[in-house]
Amino acid sequence: MQDDLRDLYQEVILDHGRRPRNLRAIADASASAQGHNPLCGDQIKVYLTLGPGDVVEDASFEGKGCAISVASASLMTELVRGRTLADIERLFGGLHHRCTGQGEAPSEAGIEDAMEKLDVLSGVREFPVRVKCATLAWHTLQAALAGRAKVSTE
Repeated sequence: MQDDLRDLYQEVILDHGRRPRNLRAIADASASAQGHNPLCGDQIKVYLTLGPGDVVEDASFEGKGCAISVASASLMTELVRGRTLADIERLFGGLHHRCTGQGEAPSEAGIEDAMEKLDVLSGVREFPVRVKCATLAWHTLQAALAGRAKVSTE
């Protein structure tokens, strides 16, 4: 990765880590789940409000963790709003592929703008122990959508 691009990605992560977006509970959430990364102690609770057609109308989170996990949760809550569950599944697949290099990258048709924003987290591929930090909120989102109350990265 080019140094200028790496610096920009770090700035975005630090900005979201210091000033997370959507850091709040949703009192009447349609779905929620608690996520935990026992390796580093990160804890995230994700809240979702689903509208007609299973479109995410609102998304938020609470919790504590490293800059990467908080930034990922912040970005996630911005990117899933207004999206269908199918789009969210492709976003998670794309993020996982970018962070690990494993598996087949899903089609990005219709979600290109969101995937471009998630590129900031792709640098964790160089630090495998940080992949769980970047994906914790997304695993927690999936748990909430599946009706599971808790998820762990272990």
